[in-house]
Amino acid sequence: MTDWHSLTTEDCLKQLDSRSEGLGTEEATGRLERYGPNRLPQARRRGPLLRFALQFHNVLLYVMLVASVIAALLGHWIDAWVIFAAVLVNAVIGFIQEGKAEAALESIRRMLTARATVLRDGQRQEIDASELVPGDVVLLASGDKVPADLRLLQVQNLRAEEAALTGESLAVEKTAAAVAPDAPLGDRFGMAYSGTLVVYGQARGLVVNTGSCTELGRINTLLGSVPTISTPLLRQIDRFGRWLAVAILLIVVVTFALGTLWRGYDASEMLMISIALTAAAIPEGLPAIITVMLALGVQRMARQQAIIRRLPAVETLGSVTVICSDKTGTLTRNEMTVQRVIASHGSYDVGGVGYAPEGGFVFADQGVVPGEQHPLLAKVARAGVLCNDARLLQRDGLWSVEGDPTEGALLVLAGKGGLDAGEEQRRWQRIDSIPFESEHRFMATLNRSEEQRLIYLKGAPERILDACDRQWESDGGYHPIDRAYWLRMANDTAGRGLRLLALAEKAAGPEQHGLAFEDIEQGGFTLLALVGIIDPPRSEAIAAVAECHAAGIQVKMITGDHADTARAIGEQLGIGLGKQPLTGADIEQMDEQRLREVVLEVDVFARASPEHKLRLVEAMQGCGQVVAMTGDGVNDAPALKRADVGVAMGNKGTEAAKEAGDMVLTDDNFATIGTAVREGRAIYDNLKKSILFILPTNGGQVLIVIAAILFQLALPLTPVQVLWINMVTSCTLALALAAEPAERGIMQRPPRPPAEPILTGFFVWRVIMVSILMMAGGLSLFLWELDRDTSLETARTMVVNVIVVGEMFYLISTRYLFASVLNRQGLLGNRWVLVSLAACGLLQLLYTYAPPMQQLFGSAGLSAEEWLRVVLAGAVVLVGAETEKWLIRRFGRQAKTPGGHQRPARDSRM
Repeated sequence: MTDWHSLTTEDCLKQLDSRSEGLGTEEATGRLERYGPNRLPQARRRGPLLRFALQFHNVLLYVMLVASVIAALLGHWIDAWVIFAAVLVNAVIGFIQEGKAEAALESIRRMLTARATVLRDGQRQEIDASELVPGDVVLLASGDKVPADLRLLQVQNLRAEEAALTGESLAVEKTAAAVAPDAPLGDRFGMAYSGTLVVYGQARGLVVNTGSCTELGRINTLLGSVPTISTPLLRQIDRFGRWLAVAILLIVVVTFALGTLWRGYDASEMLMISIALTAAAIPEGLPAIITVMLALGVQRMARQQAIIRRLPAVETLGSVTVICSDKTGTLTRNEMTVQRVIASHGSYDVGGVGYAPEGGFVFADQGVVPGEQHPLLAKVARAGVLCNDARLLQRDGLWSVEGDPTEGALLVLAGKGGLDAGEEQRRWQRIDSIPFESEHRFMATLNRSEEQRLIYLKGAPERILDACDRQWESDGGYHPIDRAYWLRMANDTAGRGLRLLALAEKAAGPEQHGLAFEDIEQGGFTLLALVGIIDPPRSEAIAAVAECHAAGIQVKMITGDHADTARAIGEQLGIGLGKQPLTGADIEQMDEQRLREVVLEVDVFARASPEHKLRLVEAMQGCGQVVAMTGDGVNDAPALKRADVGVAMGNKGTEAAKEAGDMVLTDDNFATIGTAVREGRAIYDNLKKSILFILPTNGGQVLIVIAAILFQLALPLTPVQVLWINMVTSCTLALALAAEPAERGIMQRPPRPPAEPILTGFFVWRVIMVSILMMAGGLSLFLWELDRDTSLETARTMVVNVIVVGEMFYLISTRYLFASVLNRQGLLGNRWVLVSLAACGLLQLLYTYAPPMQQLFGSAGLSAEEWLRVVLAGAVVLVGAETEKWLIRRFGRQAKTPGGHQRPARDSRM
């Protein structure tokens, strides 16, 4: 691609065989056929049938489908349909929840403007923007959206809003001059890029790139090439599923071989037993539990101003180890604020942030200074109000600026000083003005009151200093200007990342009715002050960054802004203290290996392009980190899509960023991310408790079936009865754990390692122990009932109820991982546990007594005495689990929380 920004306007015209009055119609038609229309290509999308089919691409579902087919071939149609229904439900849930990442590409295409004003055959014409071709000459005016990438030929006070592409918080002043070939995108002042907005001035530009070749098209292509990665939870579930599938198949094969070769069972009978074993081992309700828990988390986060677009992102937030944040509007307010006023006798710190005119002035020796009672501050405020084209507005209690944000900051400063801007503008009427232009870098106005006329001057400090020969002193007198002092103060303030403006005034004669450049060039101005302006950090963001650091999460700032500004904001936020920022130019010089070596050591990245942001995210992921990325511009979209959790701004963010993200913050506030991380950690803890609760049900059933085969007993459970147990306990009892409150100190522990398995060694032991307890209670009662000549249907019904009742007792015990639940809080502290126990009990009564259920599942009614034996057998689980916890507390061993972190067992309550 040609570096158009580094070529002169004459070279650009020559290279594109064009001229300043534009192309001819015939030439433009030929080029349209050659280059194609000025629009972005449509993305290929997967059809709904393919998306639905891919929901079955799961090893556990494959095992269940095979079991369903085998049952059907053997004529057990009810078993086959029940198993297939469980698979279908999981697939439908996945299909509904799957996000459409392609929408991000469509939102970028919508950024292209529909119409453009061009010169064709030397005449001004308005055409469809899709008909633009390289070589066309486009006319731009304030309010226009740039229709293609343009090399500016002529510029008149042009300023463009490029935040969506560069992250630059201020409108960029444009010129027609060439810049260095390696200039970052934000410093290419001779270019206007497709999709950006002209906020002031006029220009004539040469179309140099259209469609996919524009900067917007390049980001679109980059976004389309970024793969959507799986979340840590889904990766863990996938590993767990593969391990479980292998274990299940191994157990089934060994059991089938033992049954047919050792015990002499008929092969068809052993196939049904194997299907029962398969159904017993697979936690069919687990996908539904995960989905419901994440959905509940989505609702809770929505109340905290965080809208989740892709369900797995809820849990992923809990495992985040690095948060990469954009600066403007996320960590900062995106509202320019004067923070420092530098006078000849010292500097004043200005309180308050944003556009609300609230705050005071603090001088080193005087403390708080009333602005309206201080002559210098009154003069500075008046100059800022009169040499100004912006407006400060208040609507519904909210303050906003109409016009240049920097000029708006001066109006706010005046308000803090007690000056009424409207009253001052009426008292000092403007006679004439010289608007700001990048060539002369100042703005000047001629104002008159009843007593006198004054020229006010505002602009770059070095330019204003050249026009001043004296300075205003605190005693009200005028003294020769101390240029060295002002330059020293300017350098000090700029080093803090503040943007500087100088304000000056000069008396005009009563006969002066106009303003010319000669009035400025003649000098004779009095320098009033320098003002330091910055987009300040959000106060709540400072606290949120500290909370993330306490939680072991690194916070990195990646911005398109200048390095000095980025460093200053980072220091105020507590990011990158004592470290130098890394710039986009530095990143360009590094290979992937070197970038991985330094990426975790640097916390502030400046002048970063979309490619740089994407490389940084990939480098961190290559170091084993789980990365959350925030952003609001089109330039952030590729990195948002690549990150483990993409967090887009909902208020000031572009549609491209919102569609590429997994989560949207409706308040554009970094502090909301900290709240979401806390919620994600709580969800993961409860999810692990749910898995720890569900697996013993499957384990107990597996052990019962294996024991029946080994001891040549009648099968205590049929396949459909196994599926009933799994679904009823998962869909009622396990859901109660979703309402468990977060652990104490959840944000004081480090993030869990991304590679940490779902089940630690201790959890595996707990699953085995409870499975054995369930098997002991269920199988013992089954043998007891058969010995008493109880019918097989009744004995099986009692086994089903023993397992479910055992799960009900185990649910209560699982609320606290190590502490005893045999107290009022443990038994009654979570009302949803009581509701789920009641719901599960009702379902078991229907299973036992309802004729349709008896016909479908082969159940039978039970007497009161039989129910008593069922409850006693099920209580074995509670007694055993509480005894194990008592032994752990008694001997004072250290145990791990669901997050995998050490804590004293006797104090661990869940």
